[in-house]
Amino acid sequence: MPTFTYKAIDQTGAFVVGNLEAESMVAAQELLSQGDLIPTEVKEGVTVKSNKANLWHNLTTSMRQEELILFTKQMRSMLRAGISIVKVFDIISQQSENPLLRDTLAEMSEDVQAGSNLFDAFRKHPRVFPNLYCSLVNAGESSGNLPEILDRVVYIMEHEHKVKGDIKGALAYPKIVVIALVFAFFFLLTFVIPKFVTVFEKANLDLPLPTKICIAMYTGLTVYWPVLIGGAAAIFFGLTAFIKTPGGNLLKDQLLLKMPIIGNLFLKTAMSRFSSILTILLSSGVTILNAIIIISETIGNAAIIKEFDRLRDQMAEGHGIAKPLRTAKYFPPMVVNMVAIGEESGRLEEMLQEIAKHYDEEVEYAAKGLAEAVGPILIVALTVVVGFFAMAIFLPIWDLTKMVK
Repeated sequence: MPTFTYKAIDQTGAFVVGNLEAESMVAAQELLSQGDLIPTEVKEGVTVKSNKANLWHNLTTSMRQEELILFTKQMRSMLRAGISIVKVFDIISQQSENPLLRDTLAEMSEDVQAGSNLFDAFRKHPRVFPNLYCSLVNAGESSGNLPEILDRVVYIMEHEHKVKGDIKGALAYPKIVVIALVFAFFFLLTFVIPKFVTVFEKANLDLPLPTKICIAMYTGLTVYWPVLIGGAAAIFFGLTAFIKTPGGNLLKDQLLLKMPIIGNLFLKTAMSRFSSILTILLSSGVTILNAIIIISETIGNAAIIKEFDRLRDQMAEGHGIAKPLRTAKYFPPMVVNMVAIGEESGRLEEMLQEIAKHYDEEVEYAAKGLAEAVGPILIVALTVVVGFFAMAIFLPIWDLTKMVK
């Protein structure tokens, strides 16, 4: 079968280049169209590089969220078109520019042809497919409606990708202010203050308190800098090691949830993730107890996971979900009440969808308000630092001017 090289436009509007095997030029163009690509040029070309040639590249290559979303959309579209899963893997691996994904799909294709189910084939590659992704694929495979499940997987990934982008965008301005604050502090302390201190000491001035504090900080920085750097490194690595322990990770996540502004954003994000994923799992035929187990492994916060474990234990005793939720931490009253109403009326999935919709909007508003809340605080901090150094410099200058007069 001949090999064709192609240039095409993907769903994000980016240009992609790759190789694929097809019986003819027309067949190659059809395969690209089925993979949600718009071909701009297709011609016979060289074959794809072997997996061994890309081994080192694969070890240093990661799977970006955008690539996973695109892969899921392509798989969903081709499954709906009636293409076999093995053929789907082959087509996407030939089109992909990511060597890690290409080789992963090649291995998955071999596993499926050898009789493995999709869940086992996916979960063998945690670098590419997260645990939640594999669990949802398993739910879709078991229920026989994998394309519909992939639809919802795409929705969750796109939403979470958007939330992360909003948070990064909201924190971009505060990061710039913090960098400016640190730069201004060290610049004034190490370059500006020493020049004026020499003049003040020669004039035998009685230095004001801000100037004395600056001199003490400058002396400590220049004389004891090895101790300061060593202490900072010890604290950093010590905290990093502590956070990696179960107790340290739990304490860190508990403190994050209690932080003003940021904690509220994390909690709303967790509630949105909880309700969205639980809706998908329940609609796919997963029991509510197994769904709670899956969610607890993917929620991403040790403090909330601890509550999920307690929730799961009570549900295993036959208490349902609403009653344990009433005594659980971190679950707002609205979530508890709507879950209780849904459980009593037999419309739990519908209630969970409403909760997810509500918290999706809440997360969006909270992300936008993050910069508005943090920005002014950091500007005040920057003003205080610059003002402090200004007092340290200009108060002695004022005294020196009076002496001259």
